[in-house]
Amino acid sequence: MSDPYASRTAVHEQVTDGFGTVRVLPLDPEADAGTVHRWVSEERAAFWGMTGLTERQVAEVYAHMDALTTHHAFLVVRDGEPVTLLQTYEPEADRVGECYDVRPGDIGVHLLLAPAGPGGARSGWTARLVTAIARYVLLGLDRRRVVVDPDVRNEKAVARFLKLGFTAGPVVVLPEIDLPDVYLPEKKAQLAFLDREILFPA
Repeated sequence: MSDPYASRTAVHEQVTDGFGTVRVLPLDPEADAGTVHRWVSEERAAFWGMTGLTERQVAEVYAHMDALTTHHAFLVVRDGEPVTLLQTYEPEADRVGECYDVRPGDIGVHLLLAPAGPGGARSGWTARLVTAIARYVLLGLDRRRVVVDPDVRNEKAVARFLKLGFTAGPVVVLPEIDLPDVYLPEKKAQLAFLDREILFPA
């Protein structure tokens, strides 16, 4: 089977024995809208906050993000299969920056994993994928620390981050954002942090 993403330029590529080739591609708002729309429309993605959007609206959201210099979206593919929606952002340019003391070298991350394949969830699969993504975010972008802000009710995501080596921070309330281009409701979030040295000791 040919790789439909082979012609696209990756910002990061990593080959892991026994896991495959992970490529981090800048999200194409038009070409990738169908894939992202399928993922965000599922009930399990309710905390992503896009379950009611049409494919066209999803494309518009990411076209808007594509115009920003502080927030970026990526499609992560493994052996030609899309497996994760990755978003990175500068915490000081995001509402999370109002809720904790931002350090130099911090980078914010949102991850939406694709639904499990026909074989169901596989042990250790997510950890290997996230490690490949972390290599791009922490080493490729030369950052010191990742911050995540899952909804406090999203116990599965919170537990997954802690299992991956993140340290729980405070529970905070991210303020509502109501702008012409962006609306985000208030969100009670569990902050968690991952220092570069935890995954990649010097």
